[in-house]
Amino acid sequence: MEAAIAIIAIFIGLPWVILHYMTRWKTAATITTDDEVLLEELYNLAKRLDERMDTVERLVAADNPDFTPARIAAARDIDTQPLREFDRLLADKGERR
Repeated sequence: MEAAIAIIAIFIGLPWVILHYMTRWKTAATITTDDEVLLEELYNLAKRLDERMDTVERLVAADNPDFTPARIAAARDIDTQPLREFDRLLADKGERR
């Protein structure tokens, strides 16, 4: 009797558990439309905050000649390259709708 239970568990139970969780992982890995909207809103908020930080650093640099802001002085093209690519992806997505 124990051998029959072990065989059933190995050949029926184990594959069922594996296939069940594989389908759960596949469905959980997708991003919903609400998630995409939230990510886009967060991205826009981050861009606005970045622009505000640039403005604040420019104002402080104008008032204090000894202040050298690292964000403005550094190579901004390297920092903004991923953002430009993301903007391009968003534009492509908007054209498809």
